[in-house]
Amino acid sequence: MSHWIDIAALDAIPQRGARVIKTGLGCVAVFRTGADEVFALDNACPHKAGPLAEGIVHGKAVTCPLHNWVISLETGQAQGADEGQVATYPARVEKGRVLLDATFLRARAVA
Repeated sequence: MSHWIDIAALDAIPQRGARVIKTGLGCVAVFRTGADEVFALDNACPHKAGPLAEGIVHGKAVTCPLHNWVISLETGQAQGADEGQVATYPARVEKGRVLLDATFLRARAVA
């Protein structure tokens, strides 16, 4: 069963941008596309742990600011790379607020 927690107003995250959200269960990078879709991922690129929230959002991907690795916001998979994946978390928008699934955050905190 999902337990959704309200983490921010959608407007607090710039279109085609991101914010690092600090929760009681750890920090998560929340990305907003140009179409107002939201995605939540760990903030560390699988290559050299670059800060993904500082990257450029394009379509449903983010380009890491350090070495230009492209990460899918949907799957967390590094595109065009032999290996590397970032953990993703269920996120949604409801009534102008961004919600994260706390069940997945707890699972990450335990791992």
